[in-house]
Amino acid sequence: MRKIIHIDMDAFYASVEQRDFPEYRGIPLVVGGPPNSRGVVATASYEARKYGIHSAMPCSQAARLCPHALFVPPRFDAYKAVSAKIREIFRRYTDMIEPLSLDEAYLDVTTDKQAIGSAMEIARRIKAAIRTELSLTASAGVSVNKFVAKIASDMQKPDGLTFIGPSRIERFMEKLPVEKFFGVGKVTAAKMKQMQLFTGADLKRLSEGELVRLFGKSGRFYYHIVRGVDDRPVQPDRELKSIAVEDTFGEDLHRVTTMKEELEKIAAKLVGRMQSRKLKGRTITLKIRFADFRLITRSHSLPYYTDATEEILSIARNSLQSVMASEPVPVRLLGISVSNFDCVNLASNQLSLF
Repeated sequence: MRKIIHIDMDAFYASVEQRDFPEYRGIPLVVGGPPNSRGVVATASYEARKYGIHSAMPCSQAARLCPHALFVPPRFDAYKAVSAKIREIFRRYTDMIEPLSLDEAYLDVTTDKQAIGSAMEIARRIKAAIRTELSLTASAGVSVNKFVAKIASDMQKPDGLTFIGPSRIERFMEKLPVEKFFGVGKVTAAKMKQMQLFTGADLKRLSEGELVRLFGKSGRFYYHIVRGVDDRPVQPDRELKSIAVEDTFGEDLHRVTTMKEELEKIAAKLVGRMQSRKLKGRTITLKIRFADFRLITRSHSLPYYTDATEEILSIARNSLQSVMASEPVPVRLLGISVSNFDCVNLASNQLSLF
């Protein structure tokens, strides 16, 4: 049986800023901006979150929610340097580390370097080292698989530590709200609730075939995970092949102008993720899911690498215009991805991620 820890730093970018600049402490802090820009929030401090501000929110909306919030530009070099130090702490206990971003990672400590044996004790020591050596806090979830460990790490934030053992998993999954399940966004959650599916216990009443019919391949995942089954291994140093951002809309989009406005938000968030990792790519792909659930993609490769918002947005909009000219039908999902990265920057990025 595996011993999995999911570590998630608390309000990472904002916490680094408040650590490095004491005058930022205790006030609503937003990393992103400026407030009158079209940018999005990278991270908000817990003081700012009390006003409803959250990651990926437009900065203009954040400013309306909290007019006295302080907006500061991100310092990605600083965050990556801290992330590298956190990974050094992880490596004291295991080399089985799967980074998800600069601020979170899975650790498989089934066999740990120091022969401690207890995943909870290892998580405590990691949290203590992050606090004493880096003056930051992290939340940790401990379980026997990745899905449950990730959910557990979010249960007592900030500075939390939650263990969900094998005997508790199935009961825990039965009580879990459907919106907490992997792949369940706002639209799918609303669909489930219309079908009187509110919790894992409700999903559990359906057969695997019924779930697949209703929710596609995700239905198979729901069937197994609600029974506590998640066999995905921790994958150390996984190769980053693409970065993508997509959005499923509460109501189908009918006007191309509205679709282009949504693409602008998606591109801004996508470029933020790329720039945080210092990545540039050559291939831009537009993803469209129509109201009838048909899915198409359109890719365009450049002769050079880019991380320019306007360039990526222009390509996505041109692809959208071309598609909608031949298929003027409502759209329920739009997404943009970038791939074919600069190999030098990608190698550097793989080493520095967490």
